Amino acid sequence: MGTESFGFEARKLVRAAASATLSTVTEGQPFAALATPAAAGDLSILMLLSSLSEHTRHLRQEGRCALMFMGAPESVNPQTAPRVTLTGMAEPVPEAEVPALKARWLARHPYAALYADFGDFSLWRLRPQAALLVGGFARATRLKRAELLPDPAAVEALAAAESEIIGHVNSDHADALAAMAEGLHGQAPGQAWRLAAVDTDGCDLACGEAVLRHAWAAPVGDADGVRAGLIKAARAGRAAASQPVRDL
Repeated sequence: MGTESFGFEARKLVRAAASATLSTVTEGQPFAALATPAAAGDLSILMLLSSLSEHTRHLRQEGRCALMFMGAPESVNPQTAPRVTLTGMAEPVPEAEVPALKARWLARHPYAALYADFGDFSLWRLRPQAALLVGGFARATRLKRAELLPDPAAVEALAAAESEIIGHVNSDHADALAAMAEGLHGQAPGQAWRLAAVDTDGCDLACGEAVLRHAWAAPVGDADGVRAGLIKAARAGRAAASQPVRDL
């Protein structure tokens, strides 16, 4: 597996995680806390943090931090779990960027709409500088920033096309989303799933406060790549449920 594939594996773990361990430091003392991150298209990590929290106070003093994301273990041994640790500098998101990036964060954590606008909460962003990917027991790979991050041209292309893709799929292809959720992700039938976000590595499906992450088989670079990924996933989901296929 080359570094590009290792980068893709690390990004899939990061984008799929609903929570992570945030490590900060104050006066030389490390501190660990639960965080609920969301990855933007360029893999910058968004966190909605309360000013009342210990870790937020630490970050205001020292922005250097780390986030560890974990997948499911392969056995009863927790060390068989795939995981990735990102290191970088966290800082508050500039006010002009908050609306769009908060919407991205809420797409991953819709339950938080109840408190996202409280006065003590603010949006923070960590731009990853390096990563350590552990694929399981004794399988570790260090990744430099360039090896970890998605292709910038692909990120830009999908950012420009995302709104149109989401609108089209949600208006005309709810059946495809249901096939993906039910056939590939084991969800009960009869629920109203919608497309919430797309990026180079996969997409998010949402139903009420539930969010599913679906990863592409390989990174995509434009709207056609997203379309192909959705068609493949819908076909696989329908095949699993023995449903007829209807292309997007």
